[in-house]
Amino acid sequence: MAKPNKKLPTRTVDISCAKCQAAIFKYHKGGKGALVKCFVERIAEDYTEQPCHCPGCGQEFARETLIRGTPAFKMIGGKVRMK
Repeated sequence: MAKPNKKLPTRTVDISCAKCQAAIFKYHKGGKGALVKCFVERIAEDYTEQPCHCPGCGQEFARETLIRGTPAFKMIGGKVRMK
């Protein structure tokens, strides 16, 4: 299986909680599709105190997993918003 590109995409997106609108990540996203997973190495700024839990309301928005041998967060549908 191919690993994700080492060269980060130039576009960054703001990821926030869908429930309380608290900022979660600034993320280097490639492509124009929906946000399904976040590779840990592509996170530019992390605003969470506890991994995969919103800093505002505390709800779980993702699950930690390995995708293609690389640590990533698999997003739970409808829990996050992307700008």
